[in-house]
Amino acid sequence: MDNFGFYRVRAFVPEVKIADIQFNGAQIINALIKAESDKVDCVVFPELSITGYTCGDLFQQEILMKSAEEQIIIISEATKDLELCFALGCPIMAFGKRYNCAVMICGGEIMGIVPKSYLPNYNEFYEKRWFESGKNVKSKDIKFGDSIVPFGTDLIFKHKEVNIGVEICEDLWVPSPPSSYLAMAGAELILNLSASDDLIGKYDYLVSLITQQSARCRCAYAYSSAGWGESSTDLVFSGKAIIAEDGNISDNENKFLTQSFFETKDIDIEKLRSDRSRFNTFVENDSHKNDFRFISNKNEIGNCAELKEPIIIDPLPFVPKNPISLNQRCEEIINIQSYGLMKRLKAINCRKAVIGISGGLDSTLALLVTVHAFDKLNINRNGIIGVTMPGLATSSRTKNNAFSLMENLGVKSLEIPIGKAVEVHFNDINQDPKKFDATYENSQARERTQILMDLANKENGIVIGTGDMSELALGWCTYNGDQMSMYGVNSSVPKTLVKHLVKWFASKMDKTISDTLTDICDTPISPELIPSSSDDITQKTEDLVGPYDLHDFFLYYFLRYGFSPLKIYYLSKYAFKDVYKEHIILKWLKVFIKRFFTQQFKRSCMPDGPKVGSVNLSPRGDWRMPSDASYQLWLSQLNEIEFNNET
Repeated sequence: MDNFGFYRVRAFVPEVKIADIQFNGAQIINALIKAESDKVDCVVFPELSITGYTCGDLFQQEILMKSAEEQIIIISEATKDLELCFALGCPIMAFGKRYNCAVMICGGEIMGIVPKSYLPNYNEFYEKRWFESGKNVKSKDIKFGDSIVPFGTDLIFKHKEVNIGVEICEDLWVPSPPSSYLAMAGAELILNLSASDDLIGKYDYLVSLITQQSARCRCAYAYSSAGWGESSTDLVFSGKAIIAEDGNISDNENKFLTQSFFETKDIDIEKLRSDRSRFNTFVENDSHKNDFRFISNKNEIGNCAELKEPIIIDPLPFVPKNPISLNQRCEEIINIQSYGLMKRLKAINCRKAVIGISGGLDSTLALLVTVHAFDKLNINRNGIIGVTMPGLATSSRTKNNAFSLMENLGVKSLEIPIGKAVEVHFNDINQDPKKFDATYENSQARERTQILMDLANKENGIVIGTGDMSELALGWCTYNGDQMSMYGVNSSVPKTLVKHLVKWFASKMDKTISDTLTDICDTPISPELIPSSSDDITQKTEDLVGPYDLHDFFLYYFLRYGFSPLKIYYLSKYAFKDVYKEHIILKWLKVFIKRFFTQQFKRSCMPDGPKVGSVNLSPRGDWRMPSDASYQLWLSQLNEIEFNNET
């Protein structure tokens, strides 16, 4: 797909008038014209949207049924020049029976008709009074207007290279939904035409159903339910437009509106396909493919969705936007980190931990997690030995924060300056102390690691690693220096999330500790290895290696979904369009690719550490890669972008 796999879907809830078929048809046509102008690829309307869901015994009137079918022909003719496809709800007569159906249309062609499989006939529902179940109707065609149209529950529609399945309302609520079989047969997008009335607590349950089904089927799921205009004789229909993608919900919660509304989302089909190919347990269930008919549109205009600006791309994919979700995520991650460390301590019968405390974010998080683990194990915090090791460029701000944190947390604190030891080492290897090169910097990191390791031996403890996943991805650590520890609690936590985890701790602690943690969060990220003329922090990591929000974005899509550099660049442009210029994004993406490949040797021997999210870089876990692999294939795409921009 030359549009990087994006497919724009809209769930539309129109205003309806019961049995006013011309009015309802006009609403649908206008909605489709608007959707086409918005570059939407697929639209789903509610169940029985042509007539209204609450017609009752009017469905038994021939004039209503005939007019509804005629309106389908009118709508298909009115939309023949549109590139999008759409599914609308209509009662259909077939084989002498009446069915509650979804009609799929594209380019003026009725591609197929899918009858509802499961008809609710309990509580407030009595659909079997008017309709027949379609679950046993397979591989049949019917005459509709002047055409022969595929009819049945075994239809998967192909539009712009995307496979689309359809189910109707109650079909989702049963133990074995039709969408499960559609997905296993290859459907990547499921459309649900619904008319779900409103009851206390029902909405939250519905959202959980849609979320879970999209995750279980590794698909996109677009749901549209009847709204304003449906009869309120005994029921109320507030309208719902919900779109989920592989377990991630998009729902503006527009309910109880007195006009039409919609929800639109760009579905990343490539991402879904990547997940399906990676998780072998999904692929093992594809034996149903031969049970379905794949229907292509003869009149389809264009063969791929066009390249267009995405509606929204989250610039911080590791960080939930919703404050409640973020708080829950932080608590869960900290518990995973702590639990992993607790198990390691119990396994080796260890009651002491040694941590290098710099006053920076990563070591702060590692210390807080260790304190949390010791508290849960009922081990005295005196068993935690925090060591601050001021070097040739340590600022008073970070040093003071380190001491304040250790003192107020009640852990044992040590100060072991490394300046003299490093100077002796420089003399031993004939290193010019005025030459601020890699040797100058790495010698300090290795001296600190040596102190921590030897101190851990002396105290019969373990060294807790502080480095995070973003640093490991970039190789922004010293081999056999801060790259090494005995257990790395932060090893699968991305840098953009570290600050939020520290803030979570700050919200739980007294003001003194909270103030220190807040200042640590506000301190520029720095290795503090190059001295300056002032006490200010002048050596800033993000000036040297690039912004971590960009690198974490690159890492997420490179590692989690295996996207090409070209697609990552495309996503980045829109995610950071108000933050970074395109040439800046391109510059740091090239840096990311080079460093990710060339620094694999550091990850190949990284210490144990708990996996907390969907990805990590452990050679024993998610990522196995030779240390001498070439990055040229990946970089060549970015070089082409640069050339195109210059010309």
